[in-house]
Amino acid sequence: MLDPITIGVIGLIVLFGLLILRMPVGIAMILVGIGGTWVLSHAVSYIRFVPYLKQFKSLLWENVANYDLSVVPLFVLMGYIAAEARLSSDLFKGLEALMSRLRGGVAMAAVAACGGFGAVCGSSLATAATMGKVALPELKKLGYAPSLASGSLAAGGTLGILIPPSVALVIYAIIVEGSILKMFQAAIVPGMIAVLGFILVIAIQVRLNPSLAPDPTQMEPDERRKAVRRLWPVIAIFGGIILGLGFGLFTPTPAASIGVFAIAAYGFILRGLTGEGLNLAGLLRAIRATAITSGMIYLILFGAEVLKGFFTRTNLPQALSDWAATSGMEPMTILVIMLCIFIILGCFMESLAMILVVVPFFWPTLIALNGGEYVTAETSAFGLDPEELKIWFGILALIVVELGLITPPVGLNVFIISSLARDTPMSTVFRGVMPFLGAEILRVGLLLLIPALTLFVPRLIGG
Repeated sequence: MLDPITIGVIGLIVLFGLLILRMPVGIAMILVGIGGTWVLSHAVSYIRFVPYLKQFKSLLWENVANYDLSVVPLFVLMGYIAAEARLSSDLFKGLEALMSRLRGGVAMAAVAACGGFGAVCGSSLATAATMGKVALPELKKLGYAPSLASGSLAAGGTLGILIPPSVALVIYAIIVEGSILKMFQAAIVPGMIAVLGFILVIAIQVRLNPSLAPDPTQMEPDERRKAVRRLWPVIAIFGGIILGLGFGLFTPTPAASIGVFAIAAYGFILRGLTGEGLNLAGLLRAIRATAITSGMIYLILFGAEVLKGFFTRTNLPQALSDWAATSGMEPMTILVIMLCIFIILGCFMESLAMILVVVPFFWPTLIALNGGEYVTAETSAFGLDPEELKIWFGILALIVVELGLITPPVGLNVFIISSLARDTPMSTVFRGVMPFLGAEILRVGLLLLIPALTLFVPRLIGG
């Protein structure tokens, strides 16, 4: 008869196999959770299968009725309304007007616009797809090298998962029972470092190889003023949301509500004056898409709860923590190994699913390595108390999940940009991404060595 830990390992292998076969994440989690618990009920006498099934009638309700999760459909709706209102186009055109006088300035504007759009979208894949449709034609028309044009957009799309407000940050905070607001605050500085780092990568590339970008161009004064005027409302909306969250002026759910209202008003009123704004049909499309996406997210969350119950019964997370604590390896070494695992899995798995599957294993291990739940910063292995460790690890985890989206051989953002740039081979897109991948690795190293960069804003606001 198999012991519970072995059953847990087999269940984990089956789960990854189903995900690689592209089974919907929520369904795969539910099947493995229920099937694994059924096997356990025959292997372990104290587990009763029928009472286990009866808990589902309340488990689903408890997930859906969670107040903290009410922010998820609001953030999703905010992103869809922004796309319908063509806010991404205004953002890109305005930044292009400000930066086009620099060599490579339009590519820099595309990266900055990805960061801005990510602030309302919260999804890396959606950011890459939306900004790719807006910016790729302009970059091609101006004569940018295909590698730089596609690479900058594939890399810029990764900013959507980190820059607050982010659905992935909300889910992570709920898993580790941390503060959503503090997670948003902690993401501000790393997000700014990422945007500046990508812009610097473009500047270095065009300096070393001027043929990658055309000579700087000047917009007509009237066109430039028009583009900049349309940029300011967008900056005001983004800035209001990010700064409001950063300085604790409001909590995430009111912030999302304000964001939905502000972007809808912008689309109906300001954009509507040009005849290109949000209309009733677009709003209905956004609401329908939000319902579909939110339903998928809630199904994944429910599946994660079912799966967590199975793994808890196998005692696999605790066994992993015990192994790490007695392995003799340095805590920082184990943390780096965890981050490398995230990068590898990110090549094949969607980011939200990865966070839900992997974090419940890694987080208890980190707590044990750090010295327990009640350790102080002075006596802990990482020099952080458990609350700060939650924040620091969460930001690091999301950054390396981003890396998986542009890492060969199966970077999902690369596939999206390649599908939009049909005349650009995928190998060219991967080649264009490599310098940005190097910049991301440097950012991870910087945040690993200097946790204060991640914790600066939460410490400033909190203390």
